[in-house]
Amino acid sequence: MSTLAEIRSRFQNDRFATQAAGIIIDEATEGYARCSMMLTPRHENARGKPMGGAIFTLADFAASVAANGFAEGEVAITLNGNINFLAEAKGECLIAKAHRVKHGRSTTVYSVDIFDDLETLVARATCQYPSSYQLRYGS
Repeated sequence: MSTLAEIRSRFQNDRFATQAAGIIIDEATEGYARCSMMLTPRHENARGKPMGGAIFTLADFAASVAANGFAEGEVAITLNGNINFLAEAKGECLIAKAHRVKHGRSTTVYSVDIFDDLETLVARATCQYPSSYQLRYGS
């Protein structure tokens, strides 16, 4: 089983998420990840609020960590992702909690809730990945 340090190392080359957006992997267990992103001016839209693309990047990255954090040599890429923006972020940090909700024969689905540090539910995303079975056997 991978340690948090090993998972962070594995994802350090996801440069857009880790370097450009500044996302940090805070916690990861099998099928779950918690990631955070301190908000800076680089995340702002023209209104000075966190841009939807920055919020979606956090959601997609957290789901990817949940899906791939403990994969042994297998890497699943997002097949489909969608997001509902629910409230304006007002805090200084966004936190994404991704968890697996369905592991099927061909696809696996993750739900991601994005909160600000004031505990406002900012967005909810769903990301779909090919299941491990699909990656191993190609059927």
